[in-house]
Order: sequence, then structure tokens, then C-alpha cells
Amino acid sequence: MSQPLLDGRTAVITGGAQGIGYAIAERFVAEGARVVLGDIDGISAEVAAEKLGGARVARGLRCDVTAGSDVDALLATAVDSFGSLDVVVNNAGITRDATMRKMTEEQFDQVINVHLKGTWNGTSKASAIMREQRRGAIVNLSSLSGKVGMVGQTNYSAAKAGIVGLTKAAAKEMAHHGVRVNAIQPGLIRTAMTEAMPQKAWDQKMAEIPMGRAGEISEVASVALFLASDLSSYMTGTVLEVTGGRFM
Repeated sequence: MSQPLLDGRTAVITGGAQGIGYAIAERFVAEGARVVLGDIDGISAEVAAEKLGGARVARGLRCDVTAGSDVDALLATAVDSFGSLDVVVNNAGITRDATMRKMTEEQFDQVINVHLKGTWNGTSKASAIMREQRRGAIVNLSSLSGKVGMVGQTNYSAAKAGIVGLTKAAAKEMAHHGVRVNAIQPGLIRTAMTEAMPQKAWDQKMAEIPMGRAGEISEVASVALFLASDLSSYMTGTVLEVTGGRFM
């Protein structure tokens, strides 16, 4: 029987209490990892950790990724609880969609701070720990919106495009320390948020997807597992699209 892909490794996942983040955590635990879930909703993070198997394999705590001290505490929990920090998935995010005419400065700042500053906090602080170990994998969640730009998402598209640039720059800085940094760009993924879209908007997006269906959160989790594991040992600075072929 083959060894689990993340056997004995510790992963930190932001925005890990639900949706894509939780699906990634679930997949990682199934492959032998211990996980620490950070989420702005600390109670939900604790509940999610219990569902994953409790203190033996998972911890959950409140983390505001825009606050460096919160990210420090999250990473320290991984090291203190499980002895290492091997994988970090920067997944936390929010949306504040509006056209430029209607978007407020606060809405722009909120999205930039959570996505871009939050990912920078997670990447830079994880790198400082991982470079001492001479190993580690960081996976950043961008979006197809960061590749093509979406109407009503100047804030989100800017942040997600920024994550690509951040990922590539960090990958160059950290490669000789044994730390890999890669990104995922999901397209239309079936979640509670996307399924709440008006039917007309859903149909329009579906018409753009050559594979003719939305993606599942498990399909994003599989790519995160690939980038977190030694299967991608010679990959850094890459951006993998999980889009069903949309906007190739």
C-alpha cells in the first residue's frame, strides 16, 4: 500500500471553516496531514476541526488574515501543536462586488486587504519559518477573475491578479531555500455563494465553459493536494487553472 501523500506533515489553511478551504483540509487529512484551520469565524473553525477528527489531527482558531499578529499565532499553533509547518494554503477571501461607479473606497480596501495583504502575510510569515527548515510548500488561491477581469469586480480582480504576481516573486525569492510557492486559479466552482447567483448569471457563465459544467470544491482540493505534495516537487511559481477550459 502506498504511503499517504502528506504523511506526517502539518498544513495551515486560512478560510478553512467552510467551502473550498474546508474541502482542502478534508483532503489533506485523508492523505495523512495534521491541519490547523484559521477563519474569521473562530467558532466555525473549531467546529470544522472537530469534524475532521479533533485535536489529534486538527485545530481551529480565529484568524483575521489582515492582522499579522493573528497569522503569527496561527502558524505558531501548527508548530506548537504538531511540531512543524510544512504546507500553508492562503485561501481566505471575501467579495464586495459593485461596479466602479457604485463601489466605495471601503469596499475596495476590504477586498484588497483580505485577499492580497492576507496572502502576503501568510506567504511572508510562512516563508520565514520554512526557510529555516529548508523545505515547505505554499499554495495561494487566486481566481480566473484575476486573469481576465470581471465586471463588478475591480477590487476582487485586482487582488487576485496581485496574488499571481506575489506568488511568482515569492517563488523566486524562496526557491534556493527549498520552499515552493504556487497558485491556483479556480473558475466557476459550485459553492453556496455561486449557487445563490441569479439564474441568468449562472447560465451566462456556464455558456463560457467548454466542459459544460461547474467545478466541484473537491476538484480544487485535488489540485491543492498536488501542489502541497511531492508530486509537484519541481514546480514553483506556477499558476494552475481549474476552470473547465473557460477563458483559455
